[in-house]
Parts: sequence; structure tokens; C-alpha cells
Amino acid sequence: MKWSFASTHWFLLSAWLLLPLATQAADTARWEYSGEHGPEHWGSLRKDYAACDNGKKQSPTDITGAVKAKLPALEFHYQPMPLRIVNNGHTVRINPASGDRLVIGKENFRLIQFHFHTPSGYRIDGKSYDMAAHLVHKNDAGQLGVIVVLFQQGAENAALKPLWEKMPEHEGREQTFPAIRFDPTQLLPAERGYYSFEGSLTVPPCTEGIRWFVLKQPVELSPAQFAKFKAIYPLNNRPTQPLNGRKVKESF
Repeated sequence: MKWSFASTHWFLLSAWLLLPLATQAADTARWEYSGEHGPEHWGSLRKDYAACDNGKKQSPTDITGAVKAKLPALEFHYQPMPLRIVNNGHTVRINPASGDRLVIGKENFRLIQFHFHTPSGYRIDGKSYDMAAHLVHKNDAGQLGVIVVLFQQGAENAALKPLWEKMPEHEGREQTFPAIRFDPTQLLPAERGYYSFEGSLTVPPCTEGIRWFVLKQPVELSPAQFAKFKAIYPLNNRPTQPLNGRKVKESF
């Protein structure tokens, strides 16, 4: 599929993703995950959130009817980075240093941030997972590509341990820990098979045209690690949205 988007549109979208905390807090129509500003009301909070109600390629979804296809391998070129972490009022987000990238075929995507949701949001043939990490990338054309890592409870996750030890319990400014070097590669499962499809942001403004890559193999986190995140965010995901005839490809 050929992708073409106006550069201005993607500049504004990227700017929204990196909005300063103070700007978001000042928004009188601040969205939430429940109540009168919850997902069922997002589309009416602001005009530019209309896609949350009217979009036909919304995320997350229940991934069903996937068709096996010869898809390019996901090549992760991540490296250890100083830990930069923030609780932005909606999730816990890590902001990487420059240089981390994802290569898909001939395309290069730069890692711009990653964050967590519970439960997973995305389902596979009806199965939900306890948590998900979204690794958000942007290619040279400004289009977003998001890797999803699914988590289920089990053994302790060594990769999460340094993040969880510094995880801010309350909304606030970004905190930097230069002595803690974190490599995002450690979050990934051993097998890199994936599902691929077009979707949207899972938060307002629910902009469509996002390329999603959901890794098929889940990884584990301990019940204690899961409980620690849920103590801060008991629920921070959007309900699943209909596929509306979208084709889902599955790598083999």
C-alpha cells in the first residue's frame, strides 16, 4: 500500500504527541478513560476529536481473520539510553535518546517514545492481555508506525524492573536518570512475528492512517509488577473498535 499524507498534517500530529504537560492540563476538555470525559464521549469533547466517533479505521481492535502474507522483517536498531520517564496523567511514558530506529523493508522509523496501557486494548481472536507497550515511531515522511508488545502475568520481567523502580506515581514533569541505561530491545519477545494493519491513535484526536505492528508472541511480567502499574492506572485503554472490513496481514 502506498502512503501519502500532507506534511503539515503530520507535523501537527507529532506536535500533539509531544505536547508539554502544562498545555494538556490547561485543556478544559481534557479527555479521560472513564466518566463524562471517557472514550464514549471523546468525539464530542472537541471538534478535532470527531474521528473518535466518525472514523472507520479506529484502534485498538480485536485482531481476527488475519491473512498470512510475506511481510518484511522488523529490524530493531535500539541502543542503551539514559532513562527519561514521565507520568503524563494518562500513562507512564519513556522518551528515548535520538538514534533508535526501526527498519521495515526499505523504510526507516525513528523511535520517539513508548508507553503502557492496561489492559492491552488490542485482542487476538478475542483474547485480551494484561498490559501492552506501545513503541511509537515516525518515518521520514512523518507517518507514525507503532509496535505493540503484549504482556501477560507470569515471571518477573527483568527489562521492566529499572523502569518500575523509577516509575512516577503522580502526574508531573519528566525525570531523567543518567546513571540508568535502558535498552528498549529488552522489552521485545524472542520471536518477532507480527500482525500488520492500518488504524488510528488510541487516544484523542484518534487520527487515522497509523501503521500498527502487533507482535504475536506475548512476554511476561510478574503479578507484583502488574499490580504496581495498576495502582497508578487501574484502566488506561480504549475499548476495542470494529475492524469495518480492514484487512489484517499476519507474517509467517
